[in-house]
Amino acid sequence: MTIEEASRRYCIPIKILKEYESMELCSTVKRVMGAWQYDDQDIERLSMIMTLHEIGFSRDDIDEYMRLLISGENSDECIIMLSRKRKRALDKIHLLEKQIDNIDYLRNEIKNQKGSEG
Repeated sequence: MTIEEASRRYCIPIKILKEYESMELCSTVKRVMGAWQYDDQDIERLSMIMTLHEIGFSRDDIDEYMRLLISGENSDECIIMLSRKRKRALDKIHLLEKQIDNIDYLRNEIKNQKGSEG
């Protein structure tokens, strides 16, 4: 399927498909008469790339992850990369929870001050 067909069928912006092509990660993507042709495996890999992007992987991290995944040589390294990303996300969540606790504490202090004035 062409880039336009893949874009329409899977609702993927052409810009993202062009970036995917530039990554040169998929040996199955072929040029036919000057146009890229995608197969189902390419779409699966693109879906993986989009998921990695959504969870905050950088372009370099995505390149490394996909190369490891495609080579099949080191799936443990993929798990390590995902675990690191998960830990960073949890650290952010814990920081935000602490900030919320502090906000609630300050709000409660203000309410208590108002209550003792009246």
